[in-house]
Amino acid sequence: MVKIAITGANGKMGRVITGLVSQRTDCQIIAGIDINTAQTADFPVVKSPFDLPEKPDVIIDFSHPSALDDLLSYCTMNGVPVVVATTGYTEEQVAKIKKTGEQIPVFFTFNMSLGINLLVELGKRAVNVLGGQFDIEIVEKHHNLKKDAPSGTAIMIAEALNNELGNKYHYVYDRHSVRKPREADEIGIHSIRGGTIVGEHDIIFAGHDEVITLSHSAASKEVFANGSINAAIFLSKKDKGLYDMSDLLADA
Repeated sequence: MVKIAITGANGKMGRVITGLVSQRTDCQIIAGIDINTAQTADFPVVKSPFDLPEKPDVIIDFSHPSALDDLLSYCTMNGVPVVVATTGYTEEQVAKIKKTGEQIPVFFTFNMSLGINLLVELGKRAVNVLGGQFDIEIVEKHHNLKKDAPSGTAIMIAEALNNELGNKYHYVYDRHSVRKPREADEIGIHSIRGGTIVGEHDIIFAGHDEVITLSHSAASKEVFANGSINAAIFLSKKDKGLYDMSDLLADA
């Protein structure tokens, strides 16, 4: 039985994870971490990981970028694996997350959905087939409460495609201030915010007289919650290192 602690336990994702874990027999939640310490489930909720009543086997993080330093410090000091699923990190914070993988097991991806990660793999396959013949545009849509834009997933997709293309492309975010024809070596990234959209991502390959679109749409937060739980169980058995969804899929 894998003992899990959740950061952001009283947030939307924290509550979804709690509900899903209650239906499983391979793991249990022993504590939550949240600035709101209201106890809404049958486990204690504390403000800081350093206040945890017992050491968990792994921590799932769905909180806020501002909580990163304390989280990584606690995990490093106590040898606790951590699944980092929060978005909106700066480049410096991402570098710190990756550096922490040299000391403890760290699972880090911008999206916990199996479907999104399959979309990325299909996109990589597409750029290898299409080469530089098609323009690439990425469109992401999320609910009106999402604070960061573009989404971490859109950036993840762009970087995966760019890497396949030898990192020769640069990113253009929206086009309201651009007054010139589109350049061949750019990847456009566009954000839409509205309503209760859970998450939609399109990769558009626009060529001469034809367009290919790869799409993924999430209908609920459960797809991300399930991915994080599976990642936590996977990570609890691993040695130090930086892991992502491709490692989990390869281990299945």
